[in-house]
Amino acid sequence: MTDPTLDLGPQALIVARLVAGVTERQLDDVTPCPAYAVHHLLGHLGGLAVAFRDAGRKDLGARTDTSPDSAVPEIAPDWRASLPKALDELVEVWRHPAAWAGETRAGGVSLPGAVAGAVAADELVVHGWDLARATGQEYEPDAAALHASYGFLAAAAQDPGRGGGVFGPVVRTPDDAPLLDRVIALSGRDPGWKS
Repeated sequence: MTDPTLDLGPQALIVARLVAGVTERQLDDVTPCPAYAVHHLLGHLGGLAVAFRDAGRKDLGARTDTSPDSAVPEIAPDWRASLPKALDELVEVWRHPAAWAGETRAGGVSLPGAVAGAVAADELVVHGWDLARATGQEYEPDAAALHASYGFLAAAAQDPGRGGGVFGPVVRTPDDAPLLDRVIALSGRDPGWKS
């Protein structure tokens, strides 16, 4: 599904730059995630960074057992400092081979470490796109993370038990569409979405 040597650092840095580019006026703006305003998306990014950090450490508990659908996430009061810090911690944990080995849990789901790493890459890629689109920022994801995201989402779309997609019905796109558009479509989003 993904190479255990995948470095989440470049994609996390891209997401951190997007976070830094969010203005206070944009916090209530809509995003491609129908139930999320920008401040919810920032809260989700912070929560997933902590959850996947702990999943990589195999530090299983409330942060790894809570489904992301259990509540609409709220932004941390100190999000400008805490979110980049959580992204840095996530990256550091997943730079160790032990994070990719064995079993772990994230979002209340038990899964192999290598799959959890691919899911973490996917979350950073897709939600990076969400944040960029919602706030009008340029976005070019890290190529390695983008390929890992595509591998994860394409495999999930083939699983008959999932009904065609992990996060929603797959949006049809041309076979020759850019890889980012295909990833976004596999995530159940319209690659042409604009705020």
